[in-house]
Amino acid sequence: MRSGAKAAVIGGVFTAMVGAAGYGVYGLTSGDGGNGSTTTTAARPEVKTGPPSADEIRETSEGFLTAWAAGQPEKAAEFTDDSTAATAALTGYREEAAVEKVTLQPGAATGAKVPFGVTAEVVYEKERATVSYDSALTVVRDKTSGKALVRWEPSVVHPELGKGDTLVTGESEAPPIKALDRDGEELTKEDHPQLAEVLASLRERYGDKAGGKPAVELAVQREEGDEQPDKTLKVLAEGEPGELRTTIDAGLQAAAEQAVADRSKAAAVAIKPSTGEILAIANAPADGFNVALRGSLAPGSTMKVVTSAMLLEKGLASPSKAHPCPKYFSYGGWKFQNLDKFEIKGGTFAQSFAASCNTAFISQAEELSGADLGKTARDLFGIGLDWQTGVVTFDGAVPSQKDAPMAASLIGQGGVRMNPLTMASVSATVKSGVFRQPVLVPVSVDNRTIAKAPRTMSAGTADALRGLMRLTATSGTAAEAMAGLGGDIGGKTGSAEVDGQKKPNGWFTAYRNDVAAAAVVPAAGHGGKTAGPIVADILRAGG
Repeated sequence: MRSGAKAAVIGGVFTAMVGAAGYGVYGLTSGDGGNGSTTTTAARPEVKTGPPSADEIRETSEGFLTAWAAGQPEKAAEFTDDSTAATAALTGYREEAAVEKVTLQPGAATGAKVPFGVTAEVVYEKERATVSYDSALTVVRDKTSGKALVRWEPSVVHPELGKGDTLVTGESEAPPIKALDRDGEELTKEDHPQLAEVLASLRERYGDKAGGKPAVELAVQREEGDEQPDKTLKVLAEGEPGELRTTIDAGLQAAAEQAVADRSKAAAVAIKPSTGEILAIANAPADGFNVALRGSLAPGSTMKVVTSAMLLEKGLASPSKAHPCPKYFSYGGWKFQNLDKFEIKGGTFAQSFAASCNTAFISQAEELSGADLGKTARDLFGIGLDWQTGVVTFDGAVPSQKDAPMAASLIGQGGVRMNPLTMASVSATVKSGVFRQPVLVPVSVDNRTIAKAPRTMSAGTADALRGLMRLTATSGTAAEAMAGLGGDIGGKTGSAEVDGQKKPNGWFTAYRNDVAAAAVVPAAGHGGKTAGPIVADILRAGG
């Protein structure tokens, strides 16, 4: 087990309560588990087909719930379409979850779905608690036997259970933690709901290192290898939390949360370029997937920052030198174009970067190998080097490609995959001139080894990139979002096309003084108008 509870084997007596639908405790008398009678005739009985009838739904759900409530897991499992899995889960409910008694209160069926309320008495040594929740089951027709059976899913036992998950009660292997921001202010999921998953992950990884005392709790224990942290459902006895200092800035965290709050989907990260410390992590919705740290999305034109570093170092571009930006450019059988098919005649590379000219980058594909972009991303920006931030993260991917996909990768499409963490780090690397692996927990806590880039970009390349991003932030595609922000600023917009979406994912990465940030707003449109205001708000709050 990881941070879940240690299993306790405690027997129990189960009961059933009559519910609103008139269900009660029923005896099982038929020879096949209550779903029909056996036959002694030589003729093969006709197998029923079609959806289960209302009577079958009632009888099957009654039989299953009655046996479960009576503490008869094998008998209950006979009413399901996966008796092996159901037996294991219902047995574990009593033994590993330490449920001494359970009361099931069925509700009225809606079609084949039967909702029911659960009240479980959980007992672990001297600790006792009552847990109440709602669940549901669905009755289906077995194609082989024709019987009406409960479609087995772990969520029948508890709605938080997924495939491979188990319910356990006992002392948590990870004691609770009191997570602190960089200045010692406590970070709670109540004050910062968008940090709930991160705080759970920190507890899982550092609970036993922070000096706390384990709690006794009922928890969902994830399958080994699942990146989701275990989830506490009920605390039977409070533990004593240990303190864990993080790099988060509580004020900037609140600003980042507010910046994404009015979006149905959005994610953002802020980093301190001079140290690599993660200052803020925001996701909307708060209880959704952690796109900010673990997303894997095409970054669109924000990737042109990395591509520009490659072109500059290879001598294929220079900010003040002429550079082609035609309406179209074909490569590898694909025809590429700019937004609204614009072109820049007689312009420089700096102008093409600031205007986010796709063809200015695609036109250089003939001079490149399929591995060049990935090598630059890894060697200068640390992309894909297995970052040890303190929690699980996706650290970007720039695969070697050829032909049209290779050309597309130059503008952040093709197989390139990033998230706000990696793109905030890209801006931070440009600002400081050195890749510093992002960290959420100080390395001194566990002496882990952090990633080091194989080499540092030249001073000339760093200066050129800062100039390109400054021009973009002051008079290019990022200017509208960055308006009013003083200090040392730089930015880059991005829009990533996704198959099946009417609008592209909007991206924006930028820095201001010693704060770098990036954001993505899925299926929202141009990054300057969608993700840009989010990043600008974060940078404004960063001072």
